[in-house]
Amino acid sequence: MKLWQEGEGALKNIDQFTVGNDREVDLHLAKYDCIASAAHAQMLGKIGLLTPEESDVLVAALKELEQIAQDGRFTIEADFEDVHSKIEFLLIDKLGDLGKKIHTARSRNDQVLVALQLYLKDELNQIKKLSKNLFDIFLKLAHKHKDHLMPGYTHMQVAMPSSFGLWFSAYAEAIIDDLQMVKAAYEIVDQNPLGSAAGYGSAFAIDREYTTAALGFSTLKYNVVNAQMGRGKVEKITAIAISMIAATLSKMAMDICLYMGQDFGFISFPDELTTGSSIMPHKKNPDVFELIRGKCNLVQALPNQMILLSNNLPSGYHREMQLTKSLLISGINNIKECLSIFEFCIQKINIKETLLDDPKYDLLFSVDTLDGWVQDGMSFRDAYLKMKKNIAEGTYKPNRTVPHTHLGSRGQLALDAIAQKMTNVLW
Repeated sequence: MKLWQEGEGALKNIDQFTVGNDREVDLHLAKYDCIASAAHAQMLGKIGLLTPEESDVLVAALKELEQIAQDGRFTIEADFEDVHSKIEFLLIDKLGDLGKKIHTARSRNDQVLVALQLYLKDELNQIKKLSKNLFDIFLKLAHKHKDHLMPGYTHMQVAMPSSFGLWFSAYAEAIIDDLQMVKAAYEIVDQNPLGSAAGYGSAFAIDREYTTAALGFSTLKYNVVNAQMGRGKVEKITAIAISMIAATLSKMAMDICLYMGQDFGFISFPDELTTGSSIMPHKKNPDVFELIRGKCNLVQALPNQMILLSNNLPSGYHREMQLTKSLLISGINNIKECLSIFEFCIQKINIKETLLDDPKYDLLFSVDTLDGWVQDGMSFRDAYLKMKKNIAEGTYKPNRTVPHTHLGSRGQLALDAIAQKMTNVLW
């Protein structure tokens, strides 16, 4: 069944090609199409295109279908093009001619847009919660390990003393930046496109403000052409937002894989979180974090796919926009899965607390000694040259007792500031 076709259908191969995997992908949207259709039916009753009784009957039937979708029992058979045609069929099958009235004053175009945007609002909220959970764990670990030193690197060369607290809190603050992007995406998505029809509005005196409030949108897309141009843009901004989170997770996963290696030995995880080798009994591989790294790198490719799909298209609807759904839903599922497993695993991390006792890290403390000379009155340039000479001559002796104030008390203040910064960004 197709909402747009009567009589003879398309050739089978044409049908298969144009429908693609929409039936599978649209199962994610079934609940939201029911919600949007119910609000549309209420609005039709309000403006007199349906009687109050007709509106109530349609809404009740759509609520039943919404529950079926919520329970995971909704199916889209091969006879149907997509979720929208299946839902309309079920309404007609149950309510007869009344079911045929649900499509009054709307197009499949705005029907798809509103269902997708309702879905994205929910998903972005879930991603926000998962990100905040991980942020909280990072800050907790930063507090716990703020005084446990580790080497800091530039150019993969030992540079200056850092701390595990500084490392954890760096990624905590990075998540705040990522959520700024998620918040921006949410604000773009949180605009009601319903009522824009095929992109040129409706001849009926519909009440778009009513459906905006009923569906919980903060505002509406006022210009109907722009509402249709939002197809592709909402997917793109969402893809960019989740790719930011993916970049943070991928980078930390890389750190973890590196620091777990025997050449570093900074951290470890319980055996049950690692995997072994079929021939090397000593191996404890960080497969979970390697997969996080790989999945997140795929998510980071998503914005480019969205750009290439939607680039240089004129205004109005174009069928390739259908292809964004599968890509975006897969990316959303990947980032949620990575956030969840990261949260589960990182809580069980073990760190090496006496790491910098190793003589190979002696040179880490040279800058602290140099800074001490400067505080005693020596110019920085002279202090720098003196330290460089001592190192070259092998006379430098590290002072591991120098207080690293940027890692200690001031670091504690930074943790409090980072926690407040997260509070300010949440919506």
